[in-house]
Amino acid sequence: METHGDLGAFLRSRRALLRPEDAGLPVYGSSRRRVPGLRREELAQLAGVSAGYYTRLEQGQSPNASDSVLDAVARVLRLDDDERAHLYSLARPRPKAPRRETEPERVRPGVRNMIRSFADVPALVLGRFGDVLDWNRAAHALLAGHLDIGSPDRPGDRPNIARLVFLDPRTRELYGAGDDGWARKARATVADLRLIAGRFPDDPGLTRLVGELTAASAEFAELWAAHAVGDCGTDTRTYHHPKAGTMTLMVEFMALPNDEGQRVAVYGAEPGSASEAALPRLLAA
Repeated sequence: METHGDLGAFLRSRRALLRPEDAGLPVYGSSRRRVPGLRREELAQLAGVSAGYYTRLEQGQSPNASDSVLDAVARVLRLDDDERAHLYSLARPRPKAPRRETEPERVRPGVRNMIRSFADVPALVLGRFGDVLDWNRAAHALLAGHLDIGSPDRPGDRPNIARLVFLDPRTRELYGAGDDGWARKARATVADLRLIAGRFPDDPGLTRLVGELTAASAEFAELWAAHAVGDCGTDTRTYHHPKAGTMTLMVEFMALPNDEGQRVAVYGAEPGSASEAALPRLLAA
């Protein structure tokens, strides 16, 4: 994946979201712009840099941009914390390593034992690009009971969250219709993958995953092209499980130290709620 090209596309996508009047610039007459959003020279003016310098930054030709410049651009574009971190990742990419296949990700025994200790509370371990590296019985039953529970143990067969969301009809049904159902999960999945891609731009596995999903899903391709970024954190979603019924669950994502990019996800329900009472039905089904 080309980091410099991604930097330009990301900055252009954020510029397109801002109207001149939103940034405090005067608007004269009713003439319509050929392209939406701030022009390069307008952003440069607001950020306190020359138009030429900003153009070079957007074209990936200013690899030594200072913190003050990047912070000024982030301020003008009204980037949130995740978007700001993504800007820094793209503007200051890691030194390029030879493109080679990395070793399959592994889960430490202590982490594996921990998620199994949760019993009827769904818990799983995700790799840096959303591969399911391990899950307990409850997480398997909640998210993908139609798949082999042992598939995470086989690197070539591991379920991947983005593949499930965009290519698996049962996963789409699990999240439900409407903008707050599958559509919101799809947006969050792509935004998270975009953010991580800024940290691992040269990983061959990531390139293959994005290429596969772009070719197989027009919905993924459209969201990927929008360059929205966002980190998975605490979230609450409604799940429409075919056997356990409808449940509203909170999910917490926790980064694992010393395991670059790996995260644990734990699902829980409001104490005393109908959703909490429904969780044991995942394993009874």
